[in-house]
Amino acid sequence: MTKLLDLYKQYEETLLYLFFGGATFVVSVVTYSVFSALWYWEYTVAYVASWFLAVLFAYVTNRIWVFKSEVRDFKGLAREFWQFYLARLVTGIIGWLILAFGVRVLHQNDLVWNGIQNIFVIVSNYVLSKLIIFKK
Repeated sequence: MTKLLDLYKQYEETLLYLFFGGATFVVSVVTYSVFSALWYWEYTVAYVASWFLAVLFAYVTNRIWVFKSEVRDFKGLAREFWQFYLARLVTGIIGWLILAFGVRVLHQNDLVWNGIQNIFVIVSNYVLSKLIIFKK
């Protein structure tokens, strides 16, 4: 049991990011599916709405539990929030391009390509968060 705890402590940040990245993936996929398959929104509108909700969820969980940000002043919070959303905007645009490629060029299912682009986005966001946004 001690070895298991030691392993967890050693990889805690990565494990928490994977857990909350998975939860963010679920938020993104579920909201996208509701907007696209149930409410029949056009896939770009569904993507933007689900992206916004997933990024908000990711910011809160990453800030509190994954990277344990200690920033408390308004200027620092504004910088952190701005960097987080800017990074997510860049990866979000790339994610949308991947989705559009699958739907428009390959003529495949948008739900499948939404899942594919989410994998790319989650990995990219971890690197940006770790190295730039929530660096110690």
